[in-house]
Amino acid sequence: MRRLGRSGLKVSPVWLGGNPFGWTIDEKQSMAVLDAYVGAGGNAIDTADSYSLWKTGNVGGESEAIIGNWHTSRRSRHAVVIATKVFTRMGNLPHEAGLSRRWIMEAVENSLRRLQTDYIDLYQAHSDDPETPLEESLRAFDDLVSHGKVRYIGCSNYSAWRLTQALWVSDRRGYVRYESVQPRYNLVDREGYETDLEPMIRAHEIGVVCYYGLASGFLTGKYQQGQPLPPSMRAGGVQQSYFNDRGWRTLAAVENVARRVNATPSQVALAWVIQRPGMTAPIASATTADQARELLGAANVALDAAATQELDVASAWK
Repeated sequence: MRRLGRSGLKVSPVWLGGNPFGWTIDEKQSMAVLDAYVGAGGNAIDTADSYSLWKTGNVGGESEAIIGNWHTSRRSRHAVVIATKVFTRMGNLPHEAGLSRRWIMEAVENSLRRLQTDYIDLYQAHSDDPETPLEESLRAFDDLVSHGKVRYIGCSNYSAWRLTQALWVSDRRGYVRYESVQPRYNLVDREGYETDLEPMIRAHEIGVVCYYGLASGFLTGKYQQGQPLPPSMRAGGVQQSYFNDRGWRTLAAVENVARRVNATPSQVALAWVIQRPGMTAPIASATTADQARELLGAANVALDAAATQELDVASAWK
């Protein structure tokens, strides 16, 4: 287990992403994934109020509702850290989006109801809201912590300068601070995080829980150069983002290291992220119980200096 920033949360080195719940897998399949993840020793589940409103017929909150039904039926709320998010538009009224006090206070009650819990372990700003003063958003989050509805707060998709500004406001006003940040980061998405956020978060002891830890599945090995695209809703985006010389070079290194250390490509890619200085955990999604167990197994993969160097060199962006 790892400590999240300066918070009191002890979390797994691989977090389970709740994005597929109610989207690519139904409730029964989602519960099997959750059972497998927790059964293998995982304890941190990441979701958002907006998952998965993009699916035809969904209204948002489907992932939260499934997680709520799961932990209630398993009586396991105490055994897991639940992280969810607020920001994305969830209705037609003007205030039903962003990080205004009004919307945060309304959205958290909706999330608590769907999650069937009276507290959220980590409540995160899903994105920055330049139209709302940081003082307003952070005061709202501070009140939620004071009222016991939220234990800690975090943010996602914040730049280093904006996160620094938020930390300054929290310090100046005496509000709780963002204890974590969620950036996009993996072996083929390195430059933005390493040049912008990484030096800052290490200096301020901010926890880092990165999304797209497997580059939307590209680093699992299911995409191969010259082969037909696999049946995936994300295949087109993966092709556009990663089908290039650096992407294929990185994937080849991942597969080569995986053979040497007797692990899967997914485990190697996640293990590389896990050992990054200052990193708390990558988030990875699973659609089967076997995948959930495989992903969590990345925490047990030890990459020696030679393996790390091979991956570093293959994925180098400068």
